[in-house]
Amino acid sequence: MKRILVLLFVITSSLSFGQGNLHPLDYEPDGDFENIWVKKIAEDEYQSVFVIWVKENVKMHFHKEHTENIVVLSGKAEMSIGDKQVIIKKGDHLNIPKGTHHAVTKVYGKTLKVLSIQSPLFDGKDRVFVEEESDY
Repeated sequence: MKRILVLLFVITSSLSFGQGNLHPLDYEPDGDFENIWVKKIAEDEYQSVFVIWVKENVKMHFHKEHTENIVVLSGKAEMSIGDKQVIIKKGDHLNIPKGTHHAVTKVYGKTLKVLSIQSPLFDGKDRVFVEEESDY
């Protein structure tokens, strides 16, 4: 766990000092948005880094080939990861291995803002939404 936190610190620190990039806390959406806003802040052949804002929820999905690490920058939400429900809040780190179903099911109060690190490089095509099972 300490190694992951050190890695995330190195990545976010290098983002704040390298090539004029802002610190992840300083990024803001480019305008008003309905539910989700995603801003890519860095990438190379091994990883992609995004700041993501969520007002309400993120539908259940998984990534076939990507591991996702999330650091909560601000806000509080309920999240489903695999078969667990957890409350996430500022400062929390989550590691979501490839193939693991996950969703934000409810945001409490202000907009949830997270740093999402996807590895390897994420081109947006490896997000598979899981259809809700009906009781009908």
